[in-house]
Amino acid sequence: MTAVYIEEGLDKGAIWHFGEVAKEQRALAEGKAWADLSHRAVIAISGEDRLMWLHSLTTQHLEKLTPGDWKEALILDPQGHVEQQLFLVDDGSTTYLHLDHEKAPLLLEYLQKMKFMLRVEVSDVSTSFAILKAPGKTDAIGGPFALVPRAELAATINAFNSANLQVGMWALEAERIAQGRARIGFDTDHRSIPNELGLLNKAVHMNKGCYRGQETVAKVFNLGHPPRRLVLLHLDGSSVDIPSHGDAVILDGKEIGFVGSVARHYELGPIALAVIKRMTPADAVLSVDGIAANQEILVPID
Repeated sequence: MTAVYIEEGLDKGAIWHFGEVAKEQRALAEGKAWADLSHRAVIAISGEDRLMWLHSLTTQHLEKLTPGDWKEALILDPQGHVEQQLFLVDDGSTTYLHLDHEKAPLLLEYLQKMKFMLRVEVSDVSTSFAILKAPGKTDAIGGPFALVPRAELAATINAFNSANLQVGMWALEAERIAQGRARIGFDTDHRSIPNELGLLNKAVHMNKGCYRGQETVAKVFNLGHPPRRLVLLHLDGSSVDIPSHGDAVILDGKEIGFVGSVARHYELGPIALAVIKRMTPADAVLSVDGIAANQEILVPID
């Protein structure tokens, strides 16, 4: 297999595909594939107060996180807009987070500022640890993940390859889009809140104490609806072209949203995630760069 690499963007340097896209996507759907995510940043947090501290900073309930149990968590700004998307696991003494590499410096800066007098230590361990998408059917947060010391990476890859197919980011992204899982910072903008992305009771725990931005999340949940909603678009497959990231979503000549991730899925054909106005009729046929698109509802309209 000849690997094709991604030359720019969030996954720069990662493998895009190996030339057999449908085969890769099918193996991933069957739980018989793995992928190299070693381009993602890994941050380690140690110290006795680490889980209590992360519990207070994020949207997730982490005070009694079971070792080995992966969770997705968000960090919001004071107005409830999503700033960071984290995937984390604890091994009993250290919590490890992985995230998009370009977002790591801002996260590290924020975490260092928030340490105060607590017993926590924060460090970038991306050169010591790597993330792999492990074999097995994909779970609700994009795992199962394997956190691997880089000294053991070659041996782990050999073990995975013994009974599974290595796939590229095309397969992972097509599956993620089909499952309606937003990638923060790519499928969202600076105004995005968790309520409009289908993240409540997932990355956002609805029965925990105060965290930054919680007031907005709770107010929108209890008193109204978000102004926008994430939607899965099924694009007209008769077109040779597919939309680009950031393209406008059009209804009756008016812009009602924007496209995030786009991919060709081995079963569904061309699909995309988009954020559109909440009250857009569910049966409305939309248009993106002249391509007709039908909606699959991810976040309820009412």
